[in-house]
Amino acid sequence: MVLIRDFLIQCTEMLLVLGLAPLFTGFVRKVKARLLRRQGAPLIQPYLDLARLMRKDVVLADNASWLFRVIPYLVFAATWVAASLVPTFRTDLMFSWSADLIAIIALLGSARFFLALAGLDVGTSFGGIGSSREVMIASLAEPAMIMIVFTLALIAGSTQLSNVAEFMASPQVGLRVSLGLGLFGLVMVAIAENGRIPIDNPATHLELTMVHEAMVLEYSGRHLALIELSAALKLILYVSLLACLFAPWGLEAAGAGLPALALGVVAYVAKLAVGGSLLALFETSIAKMRVFRVPEFLGVALMLGLLATLLRFVSGSF
Repeated sequence: MVLIRDFLIQCTEMLLVLGLAPLFTGFVRKVKARLLRRQGAPLIQPYLDLARLMRKDVVLADNASWLFRVIPYLVFAATWVAASLVPTFRTDLMFSWSADLIAIIALLGSARFFLALAGLDVGTSFGGIGSSREVMIASLAEPAMIMIVFTLALIAGSTQLSNVAEFMASPQVGLRVSLGLGLFGLVMVAIAENGRIPIDNPATHLELTMVHEAMVLEYSGRHLALIELSAALKLILYVSLLACLFAPWGLEAAGAGLPALALGVVAYVAKLAVGGSLLALFETSIAKMRVFRVPEFLGVALMLGLLATLLRFVSGSF
């Protein structure tokens, strides 16, 4: 009975993340429109866009290989699994033994690798530009992410998300400079990984500036719908990761009843609302930087992660 209950809770976690991902994207767009004193599209517009793309036929280039057809499914599967491993309303889920920060980085890296291959497969110039820029950003963002993971592992004594969340919610964590540096570094990595302003503008289609859009220009129909849904899942993954690691309030422990789990879901939705509002406010208050300045931006994130790790080594109380 307990096994069935844990399995149902794990399925609820997966469906919750999948169902809220397009809504979260629509919420960020709506808040940005309101901040710019515009009406904006309705909150359910991402759902309507996905349904419209699902109804359309797939158009493929003559020289597209079988890998080009399979990649959207691989990217969606890897991103959905990574997003489902992050605790949202309860710790110690059925698959929490695999909810490791390093495993999540590996899943996201695999999805990025296949997406870069898709941009190169057809042989268009825009796809090659987008893939090269994506790999350049990843080569700088992943080391920063790994340094932040090392800092959290040294402080919490584990890289498993449930253990880290439980430690961060305990009173023994206190105020640590290394955690503050890790938080700022992780926010910068999340912005870069999701192609948000100032790294990239998700609403633009300018050939000389776009990164993510350039890699998926040749996709259409259900393939494009899966890639767009994967992008929404990746965005909500990083917000959930920030909430799990640095704001673990509302995460229920194993064995909690249905009222406590419902309260955890409400707390998770509230965290998403706060995170989406802060993201929209940040994007409306800053301009997109030049591509050549992206290494400087991610270099700061890497230095923050490195300083956080060094502070933890030098003094255990920091």
